[in-house]
Amino acid sequence: MIDISKYTNFHEIDHPLLKHKITKLREKDTKTNEFRQIVKEIAFIEGYEALRDLPTHLREIETPIEKTWQPSISRKKLCFVPILRAGLGMEDGMLELVPGATCGHIGLYRDEETKKPVEYYCKLPGDICDRHVYLIDPMLATGGSAMGAVEILRKHGAQKITFICIIAAPEGVKAFCEAHPDVEVFCGVVDRELNDDAYICPGLGDCGDRTFGTVK
Repeated sequence: MIDISKYTNFHEIDHPLLKHKITKLREKDTKTNEFRQIVKEIAFIEGYEALRDLPTHLREIETPIEKTWQPSISRKKLCFVPILRAGLGMEDGMLELVPGATCGHIGLYRDEETKKPVEYYCKLPGDICDRHVYLIDPMLATGGSAMGAVEILRKHGAQKITFICIIAAPEGVKAFCEAHPDVEVFCGVVDRELNDDAYICPGLGDCGDRTFGTVK
């Protein structure tokens, strides 16, 4: 049994609406269009929680009554980075929260022999070092892809990173949190375990296939 309670950088979001939507995602009969919409809605809810500590600054505005100084966030300081391809399903939900945020993309695939992630695509803003990066991917299974993506972000100069996922396995939580204890993790639910094929159980299957309708 893996005790994930000791990882202070890991946060499981406790919200009944979120749990309900994740249950709907799990159902094998949920159709592609509905699955895609629910992933977007979940990303919105999780993003709301993960962005709770965003810094604000005061700016002057004019109401119908008077001029006043009120808090605003700086959209230029944010960057959402989905891990291709499954992470794309969460991107629109995050952008609904902060429409003016910048996005980057990281593409990884798993080498069948080494079982390690291999980078095949990376496009990030040039000022990534000045931005708070929100790395997004629906599943944290072994943790390999997420850890690989964090290493790529670090290589390009990212200083502050938060990782957001929908479902995690305890094995992935342990691996990621021990490798990157300075990265805050927000997760919808932690499942029981990984099976021999490294699928999360009970999980929801392959999130990329279900999002894009490529289930065989």
